Amino acid sequence: MKALIFNGTGPELVFETIDKPEPAPGQVLLSVHACAVCRTDLHIIDCELPEPKLPLIPGHEIIGTVESAGEGVKHLSIGDRVGVPWLGGACGVCAYCRSGRENLCSYAQFTGYTLDGGYAEYTVANERFCFPVPDGYDSIHAAPLLCAGLIGYRALCMTGDAGYLGFYGFGAAAHILIQIVRHQGKEVFAFTRPGDDSGQEFAVSLGAVWAGGSDQKPPIELDAAIIFAPAGGLVPAALKAVERGGIVVCAGIHMSDIPSFPYRLLWEERSIKSVANLTRQDGEEFFALADEFCIQTEVTSYPLEQGNQALDDLRNGRIHGAGVLKV
Repeated sequence: MKALIFNGTGPELVFETIDKPEPAPGQVLLSVHACAVCRTDLHIIDCELPEPKLPLIPGHEIIGTVESAGEGVKHLSIGDRVGVPWLGGACGVCAYCRSGRENLCSYAQFTGYTLDGGYAEYTVANERFCFPVPDGYDSIHAAPLLCAGLIGYRALCMTGDAGYLGFYGFGAAAHILIQIVRHQGKEVFAFTRPGDDSGQEFAVSLGAVWAGGSDQKPPIELDAAIIFAPAGGLVPAALKAVERGGIVVCAGIHMSDIPSFPYRLLWEERSIKSVANLTRQDGEEFFALADEFCIQTEVTSYPLEQGNQALDDLRNGRIHGAGVLKV
């Protein structure tokens, strides 16, 4: 099969022909249709996330159909179309797993990081960590839901009943999440890189009530802010933008260092939270929402062999919405 391989040094992946994997007990072999390109992939390739499996096939927003099944597979059948997310496995017995927090499991495995992912024609996945994909989505447009959608949804849940939300960074996750927020009757204030007029126009076209640079203050105080951009300097800015009791959620798996800031920005019961991975319950809830109303994903598709171009476009902000590798 054809695959893009990360050998531990980047930023270029190597396009190679390798053996097709065989499903182990409890796993399914998937014929990959599409895999979205995520900023987490860049963090892995840039060696900002430690100790990936090497050599590694990246990619954790996978849509594929079951081609064969390993021993003990009970819930999936040949021909089923499924999505594979970042969380690829958990032990199921530790205190975190038993308390519904499998996202914090010390023995968790992650697709495209500690497990081979979807930048390939085939991949294997634990059947218990695959999600059925609603019929209303083609594979290209469904792929970004598997991380941008799921992580965005988990971040949104952390904001509680906040009605006025700030999104810092308006990329793949934000352009999906704004549709859910609007569906819930809430309002979004979008923050982009200063001077990114096209990004601000994109946000407004999707329903943001205001869009500006991350160096600007919104016209009203916000109930909560979600930071999608991996820039720690946005944390003090977001704290300035939220009202008393407001919440700032850091949604990325990696962020540059947060600079020191005066305590008064945190005072009056403002809080900072981080999102770590996802749970299968997040997936079940999110895909029920996705089935309830059709989330429109803005995608730029690339053939598998142009994966390096997709990653470069993502790195340099040339993608509105999500980049997707079409296999």
